[in-house]
Amino acid sequence: MFDSVRLPHRLDKQRFAALSEPLRERLLDAQFELAERKHKTILLLINGSDGAGKGEVLNRLYDWLDDHYLETLSYGPPTEEERSRPLEWRYWRDMPANGRVGLVLGSWHHRVLRDRVLKRTDRDAFNTALEEINRVEEMLYRENVVVIKVWLHVAEEEARRRLAKKREPEGARRPPTVIEWDEIHGAEEHKRLARIALEMVEKTSTGYAPWEVVAAEDARYRDAAVADLLLRTLERENAESAPAPAPPAPRPPAAAHISLPRVSLVSALDLTQSVDAETYAASLRDLQQRLGDLATSKKFARRGLAAVFEGNDAAGKGGAIRRVRAALDPRRFRVHGVAAPTDEEHARPYLWRFWRNIPRLGNVAIFDRSWYGRVLVERVEGFCSREDWMRAYQEINDFEGQLARAGIIVVKFWLAISADEQLARLKDREARRTKRYKITPDDWRNREKWPLYEEATNEMIDRTSARGAPWTLVEANDKKFARLKVLRTIVERLEQEL
Repeated sequence: MFDSVRLPHRLDKQRFAALSEPLRERLLDAQFELAERKHKTILLLINGSDGAGKGEVLNRLYDWLDDHYLETLSYGPPTEEERSRPLEWRYWRDMPANGRVGLVLGSWHHRVLRDRVLKRTDRDAFNTALEEINRVEEMLYRENVVVIKVWLHVAEEEARRRLAKKREPEGARRPPTVIEWDEIHGAEEHKRLARIALEMVEKTSTGYAPWEVVAAEDARYRDAAVADLLLRTLERENAESAPAPAPPAPRPPAAAHISLPRVSLVSALDLTQSVDAETYAASLRDLQQRLGDLATSKKFARRGLAAVFEGNDAAGKGGAIRRVRAALDPRRFRVHGVAAPTDEEHARPYLWRFWRNIPRLGNVAIFDRSWYGRVLVERVEGFCSREDWMRAYQEINDFEGQLARAGIIVVKFWLAISADEQLARLKDREARRTKRYKITPDDWRNREKWPLYEEATNEMIDRTSARGAPWTLVEANDKKFARLKVLRTIVERLEQEL
């Protein structure tokens, strides 16, 4: 592929001047339509060897586009703030909203490619990272983020000549230079970079996020080619209301005369389990002391904790969270109550709002409801398509895997109560002034969909209970029993991990 871009690709000044004005006019029209409709985000990833003109391309696009709807997202070595979170966090943090165009330097491909070129990772790890990149980019596409991936290719000799020229002391104003490969030295390493970059391009060029290799020997041709690629993408996405959903997998015909029983993990729980007041008080003090010691230990300073609480309405999530919270240093934890997405959150992929709240190492994040809303309430209430919630299982597993690799311990609880116990608690909330704020018409309406929520819960547990982030099912008819089980699970998990 790289060999093909060695063919002459040049534009003289006259030809460039003739095409640049209409190209810019169409770019602005397409950009303003994107900004007005707010239905897609465009990310243009500008990659290539040093000396290929990455900074010059970015500046040309700023000349031709309206900077009110344009963002530069540039990434170098991780900052102290970024090192304290998963590597993917900084890209999610900066995700532009729908209607905007992001120009990205130092994308998620760069780290993977650099580590392979410098032999910090082996082939298996490299291939695994590329497979994960493919899944993430497919998720972004399904969430209305269109990724354009450009590799600016220039012959090694030309790149070296350009870099040497730009390093000359004093003189006329020189174009900006983006240096991303300063760790690569010598002809052999540069050849290795080109070879592995080609392998990366081949393995991560997909129908939803293809690579475009652009000849960068001639600056005018290079700039016009990248601008034309962006224009074609903008016009195509403006013409489409939404990405085409993947066709559902074919199902075998059902045998009408056979009706097999369906196993329900939740309904099989023994909800009669309880604990007496004296045992509860003693165990609570002990577990909270152990949790506090673990969360302030030197070993935990290099880890993090994300505790996820899901469950039936009125199952006691708030009470369990309060007992966990009471054991922690208030400077090192945050409780995130998850409600319906805001307009700002709707304008980005659904995992964005959760990535923003990932804890720093040495800290704890508690989620009262979580990213599992996609496969629970959004599924049952029809707030997303079947294709959306079906693909969410793999996306959530990938997300939690990224957290685990960064040192964040993920604990997940499903608090289960019986329908009769829920009814009693909802009636109690209605009758008490201090608890009436905790009940809404949705709580009553959701009771009518109990079987649908139970089906969704069982499938969620089955598909997302990974070894590194297993679900803990909590029998919560007795609140004291549930609170102790939650605390004990967190303490034992931390002791195991630390």
